[in-house]
Amino acid sequence: MIGLGTVIDVALLIAGGLAGLLGRRFITPRVQDALLKASALCVLFIGLAGTLEKMLEVTNDGLASGGAGMIIVSFTVGTLIGELLNLELRMEHLGEWLRDRFAGDSENGFVDAFVTTSLTVCVGAMAIVGSIQDGILGDYTTLTIKGALDFIMVCAMAASMGRGAIFSALPVAVFQGTITIFARFIEPFMTEWALSNLSLAGSMLIFCAGVNLIWGKIFKTANLLPSVIIAVLWALVRGA
Repeated sequence: MIGLGTVIDVALLIAGGLAGLLGRRFITPRVQDALLKASALCVLFIGLAGTLEKMLEVTNDGLASGGAGMIIVSFTVGTLIGELLNLELRMEHLGEWLRDRFAGDSENGFVDAFVTTSLTVCVGAMAIVGSIQDGILGDYTTLTIKGALDFIMVCAMAASMGRGAIFSALPVAVFQGTITIFARFIEPFMTEWALSNLSLAGSMLIFCAGVNLIWGKIFKTANLLPSVIIAVLWALVRGA
């Protein structure tokens, strides 16, 4: 079912918010940190497994690797584009603008919780890559993993900031749903090679997201997003 990934993500997000409100006294910062790191570890190895699955092939002579040239070109050119456009900074500015626009200097805790949580769970490599995979491949694995992370993050935010955090489910549904629908429209133009490259580049970005969750912001994942487009174009151009 196309769009199931977003449905699962939104359901887990709402469940996390309700759990945070009901269990405020028991969800200590230490528990939050432990759960987030455990989930991040899963993201890290799922990204790694997806990358190796697409790069390695079992032959009669053992393991054979492929796709190295595509990866080097895609991530070199894609990162260069991302850095020139400074997508990471633009996303940060968007977040600051939304916070100032809707929260302002008021003491409205509901609005502040809504805006802060929405920015946390909406913008990111997993949301974009996962929605594309859901729309084109019908693969909702990435969005399900993101849903588990959102459950923990929204649970913590609802416990500390209030019920406004739960309503971040609305922008998540609109944002990811829109990307999924768009991806569905371009699906007829995607070849098997292009889909494979999409999964490979996407898995590498998911691995980077896992690294950032565990060790801090090492990779500017937003600046790496154009690499996915380059990887798909590589297959479409060379396969033409």
